[in-house]
Amino acid sequence: MRVTVHLTSLLRSDAEGAAHVPLEVDDAAVLRGVLDTLTARHPGLDRRIRDDRGELRRYVNVFVDEDECRTVGGLDAPVRDGADVRLLPSVAGG
Repeated sequence: MRVTVHLTSLLRSDAEGAAHVPLEVDDAAVLRGVLDTLTARHPGLDRRIRDDRGELRRYVNVFVDEDECRTVGGLDAPVRDGADVRLLPSVAGG
């Protein structure tokens, strides 16, 4: 199954500067499988998007195609072949 993960500029330094990471995912029926494959390739991303329990950090929004993952199952959100996954950490400032 093919999936493309899109990274904002805040995350690219942990993915060798890549804005888009195409993945061949063996177990990608759900988002957790996509993230496991992504972080196996780029381990620095894991601490940026998941906490010590393996859950999504609350300030990271993840979209599977057009759906925010928390509205369609969280880490168990279904992912189709050819899907676009977007990782968007919140930005704060003043």
